[in-house]
Amino acid sequence: MKTTDAERQGGETASFDAPPRSAATGTAPPGAGNDRVADALEETAELLDAQGANPYRVAAYRDAAGVVRSLDRPVAEILTAEGAEGLVRLPKIGHSLARTIEHLSRDGTTPLLERLRGQSDPERLLATVPGVGPQLAGRIHERLGVEALADLEAAAWDGRLATVPGMGPRRVRAIREVLGVKFGARRPARGEMRGHEGDPPVSELLGVDEEYRRKAATDRLVRIAPYRFNPTRATWLPILHSARGDRHYTALYSNTARAHALGTTHDWVVIYRDDPGGHGQWTVITAKLGPLHGKRIVRGREEECARHYGDAMVVTEIGRRLI
Repeated sequence: MKTTDAERQGGETASFDAPPRSAATGTAPPGAGNDRVADALEETAELLDAQGANPYRVAAYRDAAGVVRSLDRPVAEILTAEGAEGLVRLPKIGHSLARTIEHLSRDGTTPLLERLRGQSDPERLLATVPGVGPQLAGRIHERLGVEALADLEAAAWDGRLATVPGMGPRRVRAIREVLGVKFGARRPARGEMRGHEGDPPVSELLGVDEEYRRKAATDRLVRIAPYRFNPTRATWLPILHSARGDRHYTALYSNTARAHALGTTHDWVVIYRDDPGGHGQWTVITAKLGPLHGKRIVRGREEECARHYGDAMVVTEIGRRLI
């Protein structure tokens, strides 16, 4: 895919809804061969480049595509025999790229690639799990930021899933069992379990939120055409790729069913981290109620936001509510 200088600089609209590489599903099929995995890595690099991402990040995906394409045995065979560590032993493949390649080999796509294409539909994916209907899938995605089945499995093990209304012990256990069969009946490693510990500080996330909304308001971002809730295929959704040190972020307005129902599609900002040092998802909103009314807050991290704004009384009040 060729991109113009204007597209790389932002401020132009761009639609990435061209027919995907696979006519049947829009993604490489499960169990994709090395060429299909490499194609998906190259497409990721092309879309990141067109959307103004860090050139080093773009180069990393292109380099990984070249490594995969040059292998003399299938990626799936390496994963079966050696696991993801077998990929890490390859040149230019770190742990983050190994996880990406594993996703592509197993599922034919990744959450990042679907976001870049405008195809992301995590609620529909979560609803494919027995016992998780559309409404429950929406609650899981909104409250936990879960958008992949591997993330759902991790949340089922580390206690986060049990905090979602409607998720009793029996249902959580059933989800563990179902996904255990899918992923080889193994408990996720500690590194796959994510709470707030080790998350970026709220000041950094609020900074990304401010950068996104400022550039979106002045038409300085590439816009994509999301597949969901967009029957006219309009290129309305601005997308930002930004870095803070070695942390890479992607930010977009929320395009979920709940955001549309509440009329907050131009208020809620979803921030994704996807880099070798970590992964995660956070939603920043304007508080409508309570002691932080009118302020931008990271949902689920209100007490930290109060500290960020330097309001000791608010911290105390929120703390009481959490007890």
